[in-house]
Amino acid sequence: MIFQVSLSPHIRATTTVKRIMFLVVIALMPAICASLYFFQIPALIVYTSTIFTALITEALIMLLRRRSATVFDGSALLTGVLLAMNLPPSTPWWVASIGSFFAIAIVKQAFGGLGMNIFNPALAARAFLLASYPMLMTTWHSPLTFLTTATPLGVAKHDGIAAAVQSTTYLNSFLGLTGGSLGETSALAILIGGLFLMLLRIIDWRIPFCFLTTVAIIAGIFGQDMLFHLLNGGLLLGAFFMATDYVTSPITPAGKMVFGIGCGIITMVIRLWGGYPEGVCYSILLMNALTPFLDKIRWQRDVFIE
Repeated sequence: MIFQVSLSPHIRATTTVKRIMFLVVIALMPAICASLYFFQIPALIVYTSTIFTALITEALIMLLRRRSATVFDGSALLTGVLLAMNLPPSTPWWVASIGSFFAIAIVKQAFGGLGMNIFNPALAARAFLLASYPMLMTTWHSPLTFLTTATPLGVAKHDGIAAAVQSTTYLNSFLGLTGGSLGETSALAILIGGLFLMLLRIIDWRIPFCFLTTVAIIAGIFGQDMLFHLLNGGLLLGAFFMATDYVTSPITPAGKMVFGIGCGIITMVIRLWGGYPEGVCYSILLMNALTPFLDKIRWQRDVFIE
């Protein structure tokens, strides 16, 4: 008997990596359309810069490595889209392009390509840009008016949760009428895409559920507004589209739940006591580093297997 072992992501189904990648892009379309409506030309420039650079970088590196082109498998496209959704709408095109190059060349291809990267490429690129261009990466604008503003989480960090809750409404956060990154503003658009992926069983419910539930529980314990924390920032985008990345998240049911809980704990630690208003990016990256460990744990009793 001959066993064939391939690189991750490992999918026990007849579906292909290409189909999964494009389904995720389709699931992101409501959020993409919402961000283009709210931020218009600046948003289009950011999307174009990240996607074009990601595709070109992927093609050139595969050519230099003398490997068959993978630019059409959808992974580079998805990385470009997700990176754009993690950037402010005012991000200059050249900064967006630098981040996209870093995501593909350093975080993905330097580790061997799809299935070999340790960290989520889009989030690692966002962290790199935040360290390199902190002013550009923390300048926010209001939807439609494009006036400089603070995000609800930024208000919470500097003026307290009561002032933050008064600065916006749940409806505004739900629809997307608040400042933030391109993919952060509309909770409704993200939920539509996330539920679409769960219905198709492209992503597992455990990571988003544990991530969001942990955030809500910690917010309640420390007297914070649970719904405010769930609707604002990059929590929903991270829970449904970033933390569920096949390559950088655990494959076991219990491992997924521990991963989601860990992301929720770190997110709230940073939000409540850290220097940054938001902690989703760093929480997922830190848990990415623990994924190999979570996969190797021999769970004595996994009661969460379907």
